[in-house]
Parts: sequence; C-alpha cells; structure tokens
Amino acid sequence: MESIQHRIEALRDELNIHNYNYYVLSTPTISDFEFDMKMKELTELEAAHPEFADPNSPSQRVGSDITKSFNQVTHKYPMLSLGNTYSEGEVSDFFDRVKKDLNDNFEIVCELKYDGASISLTYVNGRLTQAVTRGDGVKGDDITANVKTIRSIPLVLRGNDYPEEFEIRGEILMPWKVFEELNKEREEQEEPLFANPRNATSGTLKLQDPKTVAARKLDAYFYYMLGKDLPTGGHYENLQKAKEWGFKISDATRKCSTIEEVFDFIKYWDVERKNLPVITDGIVLKVNSLLQQKNLGYTSKFPRWAIAYKFQAEQELTELLSVSYQVGRTGTVTPVANLKPVKLSGTTVKRASLYNADSIEALDLHIGDMVYVEKGGEIIPKVTKVETSARKAGSTKVEFIHECPECGTPLVRDKGEAAFYCPNYMGCPPQIKGRIEHYLTRKAMDIAGGSETVEHLFNAGMLHNVADLYTLKWEEVANLERWAEKSAKNLIESITNSNQVPYSRVLFALGIRYVGETVAKKIASAFPSIDLLKEATVEQLTEVDEIGERIAQSVVDFFHKEENLEIIDRLKSFGIQFESKQTSNEQGSDKLKGLTIVISGTFEKYSRDEYKALIESNGGKNSGSISAKTNYVLAGANMGPAKLEKAEKLGITILNEEDFLKMIE
Repeated sequence: MESIQHRIEALRDELNIHNYNYYVLSTPTISDFEFDMKMKELTELEAAHPEFADPNSPSQRVGSDITKSFNQVTHKYPMLSLGNTYSEGEVSDFFDRVKKDLNDNFEIVCELKYDGASISLTYVNGRLTQAVTRGDGVKGDDITANVKTIRSIPLVLRGNDYPEEFEIRGEILMPWKVFEELNKEREEQEEPLFANPRNATSGTLKLQDPKTVAARKLDAYFYYMLGKDLPTGGHYENLQKAKEWGFKISDATRKCSTIEEVFDFIKYWDVERKNLPVITDGIVLKVNSLLQQKNLGYTSKFPRWAIAYKFQAEQELTELLSVSYQVGRTGTVTPVANLKPVKLSGTTVKRASLYNADSIEALDLHIGDMVYVEKGGEIIPKVTKVETSARKAGSTKVEFIHECPECGTPLVRDKGEAAFYCPNYMGCPPQIKGRIEHYLTRKAMDIAGGSETVEHLFNAGMLHNVADLYTLKWEEVANLERWAEKSAKNLIESITNSNQVPYSRVLFALGIRYVGETVAKKIASAFPSIDLLKEATVEQLTEVDEIGERIAQSVVDFFHKEENLEIIDRLKSFGIQFESKQTSNEQGSDKLKGLTIVISGTFEKYSRDEYKALIESNGGKNSGSISAKTNYVLAGANMGPAKLEKAEKLGITILNEEDFLKMIE
C-alpha cells in the first residue's frame, strides 16, 4: 500500500514538472504520448485508491462534467480597475504627479496589459486553495474548479520560500490560435461566433462544466502579489520570485527609472505586440516600491500608483450600408452605422457607433460612403471620418430621425445636451425593459437574469415596471415556454433576497438619469431616506459633494413623476430598503467635527486613504488644498515645500502622525 502511495506522489511530482516545462517555459522534455500515458496511470491509480485523493493532483486539470453553481466570494483586497491614458502627455502627467506626491526617488515597472479575464488566486502552504473572478471589484465568483484546468497555473508551487498564505492576480487569456479554432468549430456547428478572445475567455470561465473549460486551452499571465509576508518590498522583485515558484510572468516586464525608458518600452511594444500569441491592448505602469504604493493610496475607483496606457486603435476603411437607431433605458437615441463587415484588431466589425445627431452632421455622412472605422480603446468600434473622394454620385445624405423608432413619439433635446431622447418615459418599450434590466444588475439589486429574462417576461405581459417583479409567481414563470422549474425558482428567490440590498444601491437601481453608482452613494449619505430625498430641492441637492445642477434637476424631475412615486410605494410594501440603516459612524466620534484637515507627505502607520477615512469617521472634513479655512495639516515625510510654506504663512498648525492619532484616541 505504501508503494502505491509513493508511486502516486512520484507521478504527481513528475507531471507537475512536465506541465511547467510545457505550458510556462514552452520547452517540453517528453512527448505528448508519454505525458498521456503517465497521466492515464495516475488517473487509474487514484480511481482505485480514493484514500490518496488530492484536490491539487495534476489529474484534476482535465476537469469533471459535474455541473455546479458558482459561489460569491468577497475579495480580501478589493480588485480595482486602472485609470486609462491614451497619450504620452498623460503618461508624463502621471509620472510628474507621482514624483510630486512622493518627493523622493522611485522606479516604474512597465508591463504588458493583457486583454482577458481578471483572476485572483489564493495559495496556502504552496497549494492553490481558491480562484475568484474580479466580479464587481468587491465580490467575485469562485471558479476554482475551472481554473484548475488551466495548465499554466500551478496547483502546487515549486521551491519552499513562498509565504504561508498569499494572493496573486493575473489575466486568464485565450490565445489567438485557440480562438480561431474555436470559432471555426462554432461556425461549422452553426453556433454564434465569439466577438473576440476576451469575450471567449469570459464566456468559457462562466461555464458550469470544467471539462469543457479544459478543452478550451486557456492560458494565464500574472502581474501582482498581495499578502502580509511577501518576499520583498518591490513589486518587480516579487514577480521574479513568483516566476521561480512556477507562475507565468511575462518576460517583457521591465523596471524603469526615467520617463524616457518608459516611452522606449511603449514604442517598442506598440509594434511588437502584433507578434504576440495573445491579445494585448496597452501597457500598465506601476510604482515599484510597495511602501510608496501604500503612501500614494487610492481614489474611489483607481490606485494612484498605477495607470494603464492604451495603444492607439487600429483603423480600417469599409462601406456604410445603412444607419439604425437604438433607444436606451433613459430614452437616449443612439445612431448606429451598419457596415460592410471588416476585420479590425482581430475581430469582425459589422456595426459602429455614430454617437449623436451632431456627429452625423459633422461627418456629413451619406449612405454608401466609404468610412474609416476604429476601436475606441480597442473596445467600441466607431466611425471617425469619411473618404469623400470615394462618394458615389446621387447618394442619400443621412438625416437624424425626428420620431422615436420604437413608439413614434417626437424626440426632444434639452438645452446644452448633445443627445436626442424619447420623452415617452412610461410607454416606450425599450425604456421600460432597459430600466428593469438595469434594476436586475449585480451593482444594483443583484437579481438573477438579464435582457433575455426581461424580454421574455415583458412580452408575456408579466412585467410593466420594476415593482411587478415582486408579484411574479414561480409556477407562472415555469409555465412559460423555454423556462424550467429550477430557473423560475432561482429567479423568484433572488427577487425575494433583493430586500436585503442597502438603500444606496436601491437608489442606483431606480435608474434616475445621471445618477450612477458613486453619485447614488453621495445622495444616500446626504439624504438617508427616500422620504427626505423626495422633498429635496435643487439647491439642497447641489450642496452635496459632486452633485451639479444637471444631476440635481434630474433627481427632482424623477420624484415629480406620479408614476415613479407609485412604483416606490409598491417597492416599499415589498420590503425594499429605502432608508440607511447606519445613521452614524459606528467606530467614529465627533472629535474632529467642524475641522478641515489637509493631508500631505508619506506615512508609516497608515496610508493617506486610511487617514482620510479616519478624519471623516471622526466628523472632520478632508481638503486637497491649504486655505484660510484649513484648521490643521497632517504632515508625513517629504511634505511638499509649497504646502509647508503656505501653512506656515497662514499660521496653520502642522500635525505629525502621533499628534493626530492622539487627537482621535
């Protein structure tokens, strides 16, 4: 029995080495046939001796055909996106900001920006324990079973100098060659084609069948490590250690000390990226020192120590066949160019955005024109100009429509706005369906379903507004064509659970024009119940941070519509939360009430963002600049000399970390 266990362990070790050689180093040392024979032996031994089972055995990479639903997992560290830049000038601005804020020497790590699906892996004692998608940045799906099928991802680490527990983040990708083969197969089966490798990757990872995922031959590159006991204080150096442990780290990664070195890297890869086996859409720049990263901190959306430079979009010439019009959930009418199919950035483009009536007029579009198409940030195709020299005689000029293409209502355009919209708020089908779809989304009410679900229930006469969701019965839904009992029950269960969604997200879910996720949080904080918000005036709303007159007027207009008030009353009756549960800062105080504090420099005990949170939770106000209204300056190392001079000139008290922390003890 002991010899069988030793043989199983030996095969696992050997197959892990061969996987690493083949998928990470691209230097296989045995043939595919020999590898398959060893895998077959291991699989048979494990089947005969389940007492020696190991979830991280190489045999798990083939996946099983067991279907299971994904669990939602809260990220230990939020997965924020990066701010995007599109010019060298913006890169220089980023470099200068970092230099000014740190007031110290720093290094920038340049990396290729891969265009796939973000993933976060957790390793405990050198073994993969969990793989979670980015999701909304706060929570993601646990797709560990699917990720184990990706052969370039180590299930067990090499060496022994890794932390006891750490997290590593990267991008899962579908190589161009695999993408083309997959679409060829789908075309032969008369199935819809994937638009690009990123969509194919994302779709594959959402499959509930790891065996199918394994067959898709996904790859992965890693670019950031998090944890308490990381091997070094440098981001670049940690990546090199990760490479030793078996992770696939891009050889293109480079550490730079000057802006000139950064531009050299960008220029080289702007050309060379076209020869890579996977899709890249830019360069990521990161401050190397982890301590400096901590001190630079974060905005509400992005880290201040990193930025993405997006490559300029490719451009192609094709024919404009027609123009159609789409109506969004807020009634905005968007013109769409229907084009003769053309290959652009690795995908086939048939439609492109024309933005609005002014854009059509500026382009002087005619049906049959030869137009230049590019991808804005390599994502959304758009028409950028017309090749007028190729215009056919007698071609028809494109004129923006005057009536809604869906309900026939005359379109209107507000003063100072670029877009026309349909004012038939309660009667225009795309607006009704769009608002319901928005209400379902994860960042809003997180209800199972999407556009197809809404379309089906709307057409069946079961949905007329979001409040109707709460009157649905699973038996009635299950009786509809193409609906199964389980799907119907899942829908009703998630609708029932949505009464746990906090007020700020409910406010976002209502779909008020111009009120996005961040604005909804600001409004919910200033008006902690829907009843208070209903009575708010434009003047009161504009006193809220980041709320301008346009947003304020939109909120007031929303609550002046009787139909909206009726929907809100119905939602209240179903237990939806229209009031903030937390009325005061649970772990704060009023010790800084009425005080305005400016933060400058770098700190040892907490990051800038953490100090800002402490100021707010104790009743104080943060300010970015020093003025006569400033009460204190919280100063760390390398405080900007201009701020120091101004503070001294105005006689403002300067606090160090210890002084400040004593104030709020």
